[in-house]
Amino acid sequence: MHKHQHLLPIFVALCAAFALIDEVDGEYLIGVGSYDMTGPAAGVNMMGYANIDQNTAGIHFRLRARTFIVAESSQGARFAFVNLDAGMASQLVTIKVLQRLKTRFGDLYTQENLAISGTHTHAGPAGYLQYVVYSVTSLGFINQTFDAIVTAIEQSIIQAHNNLKPGSILLNTGDVENAGINRSPSAYLFNPPEERARYTTNVDTTMTLLQLLDSASNRSIGAFSWFATHGTSMSRENRLISGDNKGAAARFFEDWFTFSNNSLSTRNTKFSTIENISTLRNKAQKIKATGGKPCGKTTSQGFKVRKNDGSRFVGAFCQSNVGDVTPNVLGAFCTDTGKPCDFNHSSCNGNDQLCVGRGPGYPDEILSTKIIGERQFEKAMELFSSATNPLSGKIDYRHAYINFTSIEVQLNESTVVKTCPAAVGAGFAAGTTDGPGVFGFQQGDTEVCTWQLASISDHDLLSWVCRP
Repeated sequence: MHKHQHLLPIFVALCAAFALIDEVDGEYLIGVGSYDMTGPAAGVNMMGYANIDQNTAGIHFRLRARTFIVAESSQGARFAFVNLDAGMASQLVTIKVLQRLKTRFGDLYTQENLAISGTHTHAGPAGYLQYVVYSVTSLGFINQTFDAIVTAIEQSIIQAHNNLKPGSILLNTGDVENAGINRSPSAYLFNPPEERARYTTNVDTTMTLLQLLDSASNRSIGAFSWFATHGTSMSRENRLISGDNKGAAARFFEDWFTFSNNSLSTRNTKFSTIENISTLRNKAQKIKATGGKPCGKTTSQGFKVRKNDGSRFVGAFCQSNVGDVTPNVLGAFCTDTGKPCDFNHSSCNGNDQLCVGRGPGYPDEILSTKIIGERQFEKAMELFSSATNPLSGKIDYRHAYINFTSIEVQLNESTVVKTCPAAVGAGFAAGTTDGPGVFGFQQGDTEVCTWQLASISDHDLLSWVCRP
């Protein structure tokens, strides 16, 4: 996937909300909200790597749901977008959120004009999706995880709704350097040469940023950006709840805005982040461990949990066409030899489990998370500070359900095929260099391998059989 192909369906809906039809003056009602959605921090399986042994055992930093709403008027057309520090949203979460919103707002927010998107962090609590395949490793549905996410979405939407005010929206785009590489470059080469020739890289490097400006105060109330890189800076061995690189970028952005005292009059100034980061570091060093004792009343809960009543700046880093884009930009190496993995199969002497990607802070995954987060934050800060292109037009949106199990595909002039019901195949079992899969599977295999049971001399034998 590439530049100009980086709009996921959710982002398509978002952009459709500002279709350039019947020009207006560029003023909307805008509002932002943010709410904690961390969930159970101990003994709960984590969503993303499908690793049954990866259970939460503490917090790297807390997770949030961040929302912005854009409306034409108090009762006019509107669009609500929610960005979650989560692997993904789920149909069940959406249904429950809409039920709660209906009791409060009637039909103002529906499945048509509400989009909920995950950053795709692999370090959040699991157990909140409705399908069995997602619940196998989490050993079932987990109410604590589900309730924390639903409540956070609901409350962040309420904040954004209650703080709607006249404002405008600025759009800016730019390229993020060295925050993602293709984790399956051999597969990419199967794309037609004429298609590959259209692009300078084998991943999409575009960041798209929307800045929301309050007309009355001349200040920004939030900025949401979209960029493709996986939430896998934290490895499948990690046990700490984390928003990964996008969650870190959001924290950096929100803290930078707070300390820079940003306003429209200073928006085009080139800011230095060195002093701000130093201030944050000094502040963090003052927070001491309790040594196992209960936290006293002097503990700054507000600083740690980052409560938000809807009036604080919200900076969100959303996911776009992440596909095979990994933040482990140093490449994939064999854990036994330290040499690069096999190019075509992402394995080491036939063993996929030994082939693992390395982030820029290797072997420190927390440092890698920080570095990739900073690279996104710095580009977002640059786009934020130089944004001048206002969005205008009436608000519109599109929502459709598509049955992907029976779609006709034209392969050539004489051949038409149809899609089939989804299945978990060998590619899923092979995993990726971000999280190796099951032993015995490799990426790019052209053989079909199965376990077969045979009886020999009254003994049942399980054998692994591969056929072309």
